[in-house]
Amino acid sequence: MASGTALTLANTGSSKVRVAIDEIALTGWMATNIEGFRGPLSVEQFNGGQSNPTYRLSTPRARYVLRRKPPGLLLKGAHDVLREARVSQALHGSDVPVAQVLGICEDETVLGSQFYVMEMVEGRVFWDAAFTDLPIHERAAYFDEMNRVIAALHSIDPFAAGLSDFGKPGNYFARQIGRWSQQYMEDHLAGRLADMDSLVEWLPTAIPDSNEAAIVHGDFRCDNMIFHPTEPRVLAVLDWELSTLGHPLSDFAYHAMMYRMPGDIVAGLGSADPVPLGLPTEEEYIAAYCARTGRTQIPDWDFYLAFNFFRLAAIFHGIKGRVMRGSASNTRAKERAEALPRLAALARQAMERCQ
Repeated sequence: MASGTALTLANTGSSKVRVAIDEIALTGWMATNIEGFRGPLSVEQFNGGQSNPTYRLSTPRARYVLRRKPPGLLLKGAHDVLREARVSQALHGSDVPVAQVLGICEDETVLGSQFYVMEMVEGRVFWDAAFTDLPIHERAAYFDEMNRVIAALHSIDPFAAGLSDFGKPGNYFARQIGRWSQQYMEDHLAGRLADMDSLVEWLPTAIPDSNEAAIVHGDFRCDNMIFHPTEPRVLAVLDWELSTLGHPLSDFAYHAMMYRMPGDIVAGLGSADPVPLGLPTEEEYIAAYCARTGRTQIPDWDFYLAFNFFRLAAIFHGIKGRVMRGSASNTRAKERAEALPRLAALARQAMERCQ
């Protein structure tokens, strides 16, 4: 799961360039394609951005962020940075804040893979879903801002935004369940879990009768946003790698999983009581989203949670397979593989609440 795009060094840290980049070729390309660019150019690589290498580009006058495909042979459709750039361009200027894309390079001969350059957004990233870096009385406003942004995203007309072809229309859950079930079943080395087997069997039978479609982010979490340095305001939503046209309630439920997600897996509250933390309850958070999107309630809420816990468990199952094959490059891969049984159990618990 990718993380980090237009972050400041204070938020993610940087280090020497691990995936080589031709600074001379990049300088020439930017001089031709980025308005106002003046060298000399220095390059550092962010510690985040595991899936797609991400760099901080600095000149005496400006700073930029470059996001590229990894070089070499890749799976078809994987690491599609130009897809990220496209959705960011479509949303720029809307109620969904994104980093402005300044230039796109489809010519792989420049750096060895496609890339795009965007503005550097300065601000704060919160890695803890409880926002414990803030005073208790300020935290609810940050939750409300996240709620506003995801509701705004799901309210954008994909046709009006020029994204009508950004994903396949209809049958979102059937296609997603089929995809992740197949991946889980075919990875024999990673093994099988009884909870996952139950979900593979049950999920296709429980899909709600709803064919809504919206632009979905796919990984909407507090640590994929840059907040204003002092205000409860999102300046940029990051990491659009999993974005597509999909069901908005799936996207919102993935985000709201933070209420039940153990914090050591991804950003989550781990079923802690949110009230003493100064946060809205899960019910209040759902109600705020409903009010913003014109809903009265969300029937089948536990199905959406079960699906999302299953989807994330299937992703972690794939990571476990790569760990066992010795092909996992992410330093946290082993931790995620070990978290798989807990995710599968959370998915099953949500399934059982539906029955």
